[in-house]
This record gives sequence, structure tokens and C-alpha cells, in this order.
Amino acid sequence: MRTFVIYQQQSDHARDVDTFMHDFNRQTGKVLETVDPNTPEGAHLRETYDLVELPSVVTLDDSGIVQNVWRGLPLPTISEVSYYAD
Repeated sequence: MRTFVIYQQQSDHARDVDTFMHDFNRQTGKVLETVDPNTPEGAHLRETYDLVELPSVVTLDDSGIVQNVWRGLPLPTISEVSYYAD
């Protein structure tokens, strides 16, 4: 299973995402992958999974099939994401 957050580091929502990531790590001991939407991988993921709102939290199974997507703010709860995070 793959869980990642796609967001721009230099944006209005970056502080919210950084706080979420810190709290998520502190409460679960897990680290979520982050993806910059301006990289080739980020652009590909945005197009493939129709991620027009940032930030987005995406969970995929091992085959790349979407299990859940949370788009925009407010971010999901830590417990919602931790269910999917490895």
C-alpha cells in the first residue's frame, strides 16, 4: 500500500500539511511520502488520479488502484489516514 501527500511546499496550505505530517509521525510512528506537484512524477500523479485540489492525500493498493483520496482542506484525521499507511 502506498500513501502520499501531494502539495506545494511554498503555498498557503504548506503549514497545515507540515503540521499534519509532524502530528501523524508523532502519533503513529509512520512517515508519509510527500510529492511535489511540479515534478514530473507529481504531474503524472495529478493527471492519473485527477488531483486538481491541493493538498491531496492519496492511498493506493499495491496494484496502483485508489483506495481513498482526500482533496483540499481540511485535511483528513490522522486515524483515517493511519488505517491505510504502512
